[in-house]
Amino acid sequence: MVEFAMHHAWLVPLLPALSFLVIVFITRPRPKLSAAVSIACMLGSFALAALAAYGVFTDNHFQHRPLIYDVHWFGMQGLNVDVGIYLDPSSAMMIFMVTMVASLVQIYSTGYMKGDPGYPVFFSYLSLFAAAMLGLILSSNLLQMFIFWELVGLCSYLLIGFYSHKISAREAAKKAFITCRVADFALLLGMLAIQIIFGTLNLDELSEIMPHFENYTTAGMMTLIAVLVFIGPVGKSGQFPLHVWLPDAMEGPTPVSALIHAATMVVAGVYLVGRTMFLFTEVEPAMHLVAVTGAFTAFFAATIAITQREIKRILAYSTVSQLGYMMLALGVGSLTASFFHLWTHAFFKALMFLGAGSVLHALHHKADVWEMGGLIKKMPVTGWTFVVGGLAIAGIPPFAGFWSKDEILLATFLEGHYVLFALASCTAFLTAFYIWRMIFLAFFGAEKPENHPHESPGSMTGPLLVLAVMATAAGLIGTPGNPLWQNWIFFGHPHHGEPNIPIMLISTALAAAGIGLAYLLYLKDKDKANARALAGMFRPVYKLIYNKYYVDELYLWFNRKIVDGSARMTYLFDIYVVDGIVNGVGAVTKGLGQNLRCVQTGKMQTYALVFFLAVLVITVALAFTDSSSTALVMGGAK
Repeated sequence: MVEFAMHHAWLVPLLPALSFLVIVFITRPRPKLSAAVSIACMLGSFALAALAAYGVFTDNHFQHRPLIYDVHWFGMQGLNVDVGIYLDPSSAMMIFMVTMVASLVQIYSTGYMKGDPGYPVFFSYLSLFAAAMLGLILSSNLLQMFIFWELVGLCSYLLIGFYSHKISAREAAKKAFITCRVADFALLLGMLAIQIIFGTLNLDELSEIMPHFENYTTAGMMTLIAVLVFIGPVGKSGQFPLHVWLPDAMEGPTPVSALIHAATMVVAGVYLVGRTMFLFTEVEPAMHLVAVTGAFTAFFAATIAITQREIKRILAYSTVSQLGYMMLALGVGSLTASFFHLWTHAFFKALMFLGAGSVLHALHHKADVWEMGGLIKKMPVTGWTFVVGGLAIAGIPPFAGFWSKDEILLATFLEGHYVLFALASCTAFLTAFYIWRMIFLAFFGAEKPENHPHESPGSMTGPLLVLAVMATAAGLIGTPGNPLWQNWIFFGHPHHGEPNIPIMLISTALAAAGIGLAYLLYLKDKDKANARALAGMFRPVYKLIYNKYYVDELYLWFNRKIVDGSARMTYLFDIYVVDGIVNGVGAVTKGLGQNLRCVQTGKMQTYALVFFLAVLVITVALAFTDSSSTALVMGGAK
């Protein structure tokens, strides 16, 4: 079975794709059957992915060479495109993680979406979403990857705007789609340049060619290509300045948020940069761009999260920040650290989003954490699993986030990026602070008498328990004493880093300090007077951060003034200049035609009159001409 799963990995994305078709064309009138088909196919994909991953990680051959199956798709002069699978430790890890999280999200959705009129449609979208992401992961060339990349974007649009009766959901879906299209256009240009210059989009072939790029093009062109390719992930993975769509994506159902933030849409950008590291490592300025963008995004989003009030919006900015961590690791050259954090983040972020969904389900979608309190008593499973997620993302040992975050900090420090290391360390403190601010406000403290919370059904709490176990133990495969992860997920050569005790102590102290400050301000202080006093003392700064640095307003101003203004000027130029010239030429022609038509009346008497007048004019003209000539001749004779 292991060998079968490895050589038939294409079945992993095919099964959820088939469930999408079955639901749309056959089972849609029967909601429960549709959900059963979707979950069964997703669990089948998970089983195949687990077997394939087991086969990869127990065969030393895969440490350096992937398993590639290509089938010719189409070709023309200068362009030959294959479709196939690319199975190596990185893609094996990804398909295992995506199928596991997607399966848990679908099981959770049976309880969360119960009674919704779009129940079967929702499961069909989830299936297509998972199929698109799995197809992207296993793609053996950039064109095939781009097709699935766009399909992932389409699915996110459909799911973010699932509640289409809400204006906010429709607007959020359009915002996500348009923002990512801007980034994807740059990615497409980069791919076209790669095909023109190197003659292939095959990942394995490019990894062999790129180290010798001097034979094909200049360093400047390589830098341009790398930047264009990177802009695609900037949009997809919510990096500054194209991060604005991600917080608004909360308008979709909560299981969608968990899937987008943990295992599909946003990690696609990180995965693409990791998969094309052979391009970025050849261009040092591009590596610096990736690192600086990631570090700044991590800190920038963390500062916004400390002031937000809605539980899902706090988690959304947390995702933006954590994705910045992953990009930072890639920018300093550590695929190991980046994908390790991608792995652990998937579990604790899915756990926290599904936990948030459980809270919203119990409080009839009341989202403001300041209006919650004491939920841990009435919702113990949701509450304590959420606490596990909070410990993991804060970086408290031995939870999963501690090991992966420390790997990023260590890689950044060892590569000599001390400013970025300081920025990432500050982000670690802020992360612990805002997550535990949310936990203390929502789950601890005084209960609100107007709330009547209740624990969610087993279909929702079961996945929370599984994810809590993974958020606790998933990082143990990458500890310094057990570097299993580092031996398999790497770029260039395996990473065998020794434990760095000072870095561990610093990161743990920062996390503990963040939790401690949150405790003092939001739990020990019953009235939250100190927190309100701080907000009042730094009112301008608080307002700036609470309004997300007015980036959305800046984009809105740009659209209204620059884009709409340019469109208005272009419209006026078209109407009064282009159309004026065309219409003027037409008017002159029409006027001439109307005047000339007078000589074409079709009446014989008119023609006779014109003929007579013409003869008369000619006669008179000749008479005067002859008289002048005679006079001239006679005068000459004298």
